[in-house]
Amino acid sequence: MTTFKDLGLNENIIKALTDLGYENPTEIQEKAIPQVIASKQDLKAFAQTGTGKTAAFGLPIIEQIDTNSNDTQAIILSPTRELALQIAKNIEEFSKYIKGLRVAAVYGGANIDEQIRKLRKGVHIVVGTPGRTVDLINRRQLKLNNLQWLVLDEADEMLNMGFKDELDKILEVTPEEKQTLLFSATFPREVESIAKNYMHKPIELTSGEKNKGSDQVSHQYYVVSERNRYAALKRIADVNTDIYSIVFCRTRRETQEIADKLIKDGYNADALHGDLSQAQRDSVMEKFRKKHLQLLVATDVAARGLDVNDLTHVINHKLPDQIESYTHRSGRTGRAGKEGISIAIVTAREKGKLRPIERIIGKKFVSTPVPTGKEICQNQLLKLIDKVHDIKVNETEISEFLPSIYEKLEGLDREELIKRFVSIEFNSFLSYYENAPDLNDSDQMRSGRDNDSRGKRRDDENMTRFFINIGRKDKLNPARLIGLINDQQIAKNIEIGQIEILDTFSFFELDKNYTEETISNFQQNDVSFEGRGVNVEITEKKRTGRGGGGPRRRNSGDGGGNNSGGRSGGGRRRSKDRKEGGGNSSGFGRKRSNPGDFGANKNSRRRKG
Repeated sequence: MTTFKDLGLNENIIKALTDLGYENPTEIQEKAIPQVIASKQDLKAFAQTGTGKTAAFGLPIIEQIDTNSNDTQAIILSPTRELALQIAKNIEEFSKYIKGLRVAAVYGGANIDEQIRKLRKGVHIVVGTPGRTVDLINRRQLKLNNLQWLVLDEADEMLNMGFKDELDKILEVTPEEKQTLLFSATFPREVESIAKNYMHKPIELTSGEKNKGSDQVSHQYYVVSERNRYAALKRIADVNTDIYSIVFCRTRRETQEIADKLIKDGYNADALHGDLSQAQRDSVMEKFRKKHLQLLVATDVAARGLDVNDLTHVINHKLPDQIESYTHRSGRTGRAGKEGISIAIVTAREKGKLRPIERIIGKKFVSTPVPTGKEICQNQLLKLIDKVHDIKVNETEISEFLPSIYEKLEGLDREELIKRFVSIEFNSFLSYYENAPDLNDSDQMRSGRDNDSRGKRRDDENMTRFFINIGRKDKLNPARLIGLINDQQIAKNIEIGQIEILDTFSFFELDKNYTEETISNFQQNDVSFEGRGVNVEITEKKRTGRGGGGPRRRNSGDGGGNNSGGRSGGGRRRSKDRKEGGGNSSGFGRKRSNPGDFGANKNSRRRKG
């Protein structure tokens, strides 16, 4: 079996890896490390999330860094602050026995003066988000004249988040003879364009099949009506008694709403999205890593770079708008050789979205019924009994109380004691799920339609859908459409939903609270685009057609620099982005005062998970 020493790494690096518990390289590490050490040829590498890409590019760079020079010799670009911090931390761990090697993370939302002070002392490896990197270059504080390595990590996501302009600016100030290393978990056309524009005859390495999901992850889906989506989420959490999961939502609003509901219902949950400060985000992640939280509700972008290896499940409260994002989501579980489950909660109308995902991940989704109240009670009861069976008894501490206890329980036989003990812990739970309704929407599964209580097709009630009379033939793309919307100054931070770019016309969604302002501003401003007059109208019925790829947003979310529009990690985004962060939480093990799927508050009690 191949060892890290076989790959050409020195003893100091191997010692650090041993301290971290790394014994043998993963497939992508085994392929990439000797290639980067032995050759200056550009490299594009594709590997699934969780396969050790950071070590694959970080270790060979550390091996070759000249610590006698104060020049910045390597820059690693990542799409989010969380990922940049994680990479910097990993690089520091890998190089802790390399005397004099200095690493700095630069990202928006943090004190730029402090980052500048670090750079002035001399930093060998800089890990940064594109926006803040450009800002530091413009201030002439980050000098890349003697750069030897440029790493583009999560390249697909950097493009999705609209970082093309920033990448162009960074590339302009780097030397021609550098080695460019591109790492990506998925392989959309846009990544090929990076290789074509930024790399010279790159060698390609692949770990597994491009875009394919991990073999350690199984995929399930539950079909429910829209109004039962959240109820189904709670039942999935309840039936899996040891669940430790990320729940993915498409928008920040949805993420916060679902987290608030879960917290109110007593679950140990919290939200992670772009409207939170860095301090809040750090607080949430610290609690989640320590398993003080059981459910982390997150957007795709916020979850990038999370270093959590023991997730039992990934739950898609709603499927992502970009198919490739599902691979990133599901790759959060099933790591380090452990089994994981990726769950999609869908309506009957959304079932068709599973087929293209199946083609990408190379696996079939398994249709799974939403658990019944009886199944949940059985699982929770058996979990309780297992805990009782495995509990360690402290004889010394309880011995003095036992005579009085025996006296009080005198006359109760073994069976009666067990029944009463179980009832104390479980009566409210059993009462809640008594006569619980079946959430499986069999009629909807047969008809392929999702109706609300009035029998009408149900769309996002918070958004208005607009028709605009320009499309691809007018050189319109999602980024330019968002810019056009923002130019009308409809409202500050207006939410932009789905965007569909067709040949001669397009569709977009905006917050319904600004419907009149949208129509009025487009009319009053006498808008034109590429010499063509622009007409915007409300469209009631969602029209079909192949669009330009889901929701967009104006800014990147890393807090540094202005970014052009591009595809986001999922769902609606505000036209002006905010910072990442976290919130409050409670202890591990679901604690629910109002458990269940429907109705008013039930008997208050703590259910230990």
